[in-house]
Amino acid sequence: MQPFEETDWSTSVDVLDEVIETDVHNLVVFNDDVNTFDHVIDTLIDVCHHTPEQAEQCTLLIHYKGKCTVKNGSWEELVPMRNEICRRGISAEVLN
Repeated sequence: MQPFEETDWSTSVDVLDEVIETDVHNLVVFNDDVNTFDHVIDTLIDVCHHTPEQAEQCTLLIHYKGKCTVKNGSWEELVPMRNEICRRGISAEVLN
């Protein structure tokens, strides 16, 4: 077993001066019996900038689980996305 090394307490340590609190919100899309898989996938690609694979996976979760968080971010970032998704006839909400 190694003995403890003597610590040099004269070395400087950086200390965080300011804590910035950010509220992370979730953009949740809900399942319905109206929209096609392709429409939801295309919407997630266009609005949320998902890759095709990511959009397809989210769409499957929406279909089988009833909802899926498709994006995390600030309120200001997610509300315009939610509005555009809803404008396209898909149910979505920004949740805390």
